[in-house]
Amino acid sequence: MRKALQRIYLVFIFVLLYAPILTLIILSFNASKTRAKWGGWTAKWYVSLFQNSAIMDALYNTLIIAVLSAAIATLLGLTAALSLNSMRRRSRTIVLGVINIPMLNAEIVTGISLMLVFIALGNFLSQFGYTIQFGFWTVLIGHITFNLPYVVLSIMPKLKQLNHSTYEAALDLGASPMRAFFRVVLPDIMPGVVSGFLLAFTLSLDDFVITHFVKGPGFETLSTKIYTEVRKGIKPEMYALSTLLFVSVLVLLLIVNVKPKEKNK
Repeated sequence: MRKALQRIYLVFIFVLLYAPILTLIILSFNASKTRAKWGGWTAKWYVSLFQNSAIMDALYNTLIIAVLSAAIATLLGLTAALSLNSMRRRSRTIVLGVINIPMLNAEIVTGISLMLVFIALGNFLSQFGYTIQFGFWTVLIGHITFNLPYVVLSIMPKLKQLNHSTYEAALDLGASPMRAFFRVVLPDIMPGVVSGFLLAFTLSLDDFVITHFVKGPGFETLSTKIYTEVRKGIKPEMYALSTLLFVSVLVLLLIVNVKPKEKNK
């Protein structure tokens, strides 16, 4: 009886999680533009998706911002994690507490704060003849700032599990500190680095609040594009795009989880 209830509860949780996504996938094949009427199966929205330049531009901006912000945040986060790992315990605890603040803060606070910083910096630089235009670069800096704490906290546990004796042994055998890091330390903490990159990429791909406050006119990402279309009605092409994104993430997860099993065999 207990196992049956556990299975029913598990099925109920999965229904809550994936029923909306399944509905979205079905609507992406609906021939009718309205969600209230079923017009038959069709794939025309997937064809018109790639012919819609506005959506393609928003998708391109989203992917470029996500990849660049995740890569830069991972590099900065790795450097910060290595520095924190070499600190004394009390200092490290204080700095980690400060790093946790942006994660616990509401996104709207971070977004407004970044907007005010860019405005103040623009006013300062205007005295010397320079200006700051809200657009690609402000969004990129905002996403890097937002992703950085998540990357640091993804790498730190792996650094704590690291065996420092292997690094010291590499130095004793004649390796330079840089070579010992890339040959000994980095492979051991690579799972944390990869998970930090993927987490930063996902957060950047999904972010709306910070992008909304630091983007300029004429620059759109998928989240802001969907937000502007909500008032007019979301186009069926967005359902098709969301379906493709979901399938891509699902395939990526399957590949990541299947490869370790093959190696173990």
